[in-house]
Amino acid sequence: MPIVAVVLIVLVALLHLYFLVLEMFLWTRPTGMKVFRNTPEKAAITRVLAANQGLYNGFLAAGLLWALATSQRGVALFFLGCVVVAGLYGAATVSRRIFYVQAVPALAAIAALCLA
Repeated sequence: MPIVAVVLIVLVALLHLYFLVLEMFLWTRPTGMKVFRNTPEKAAITRVLAANQGLYNGFLAAGLLWALATSQRGVALFFLGCVVVAGLYGAATVSRRIFYVQAVPALAAIAALCLA
C-alpha cells in the first residue's frame, strides 16, 4: 500500500479509537459532554447507548489496523466504506460536522488507495 494511504488509514483508525474513548469512557465527563454538546442529564440517560456506539467505532479501528497489518487492500476498502456510510448517516441524522470529521478522512484514504 502507498505510504499516503497507510498514513490516512492510520489517521482514520486513530480517530475511531478516539471516538471509542470518548463514547465508552468520557461520555459523562466534561470532555465527552463538551465534544458531543450534551447536558449531564442527557449524558447519563444515553451512557449505555454511547458505550455501545463506542464499541462499534473500536471495531472499525481494529478492522483498519488489521487490513494494514496484513496488507489487505480489499479489507481496508471495506472498512473505510463502512466509515463513510457511518459518517454520511451521522451527518444526515445528527450533525453535518460528522461528515467532515468522519467521512472526509475515510474518503481521502479511499482515494489514496484507488489512485495508487
